[in-house]
Amino acid sequence: MSNKSTREIGREGEELAAAYLESKGYTILDKNYHFMQAEVDIVAYDNEACIVFVEVKKRSSNRYGEPEEYIDQEKKENIYKAAEAWIYERKMDGAPIRFDVISIIQKSNEAPHIKHFERAFTPGRN
Repeated sequence: MSNKSTREIGREGEELAAAYLESKGYTILDKNYHFMQAEVDIVAYDNEACIVFVEVKKRSSNRYGEPEEYIDQEKKENIYKAAEAWIYERKMDGAPIRFDVISIIQKSNEAPHIKHFERAFTPGRN
């Protein structure tokens, strides 16, 4: 059993996800962007200059389901709010955007298993 807090596990997942994205040619623009109570874990440019808002979920096993299954509609709505604020603050209205999920399972002393879901969800849909 790990002595790490949920926050520490989350931050580790975000660092793994950022490194993974960079290895695929993405440019990280922001991490842990907050707007009021809403947050987006990673904001990046992909290879086609699309702004990608990434939710990262990391677990030590899939015993209780896959990490990506823990993103409910309320969480998606918060990500949308944070994304809208990020775009507004940077005056990037009209830029192509998408919402991805990176799911990580990392058992003790094992390499992480990373899955990247591009276009995992879109505003107005479940």
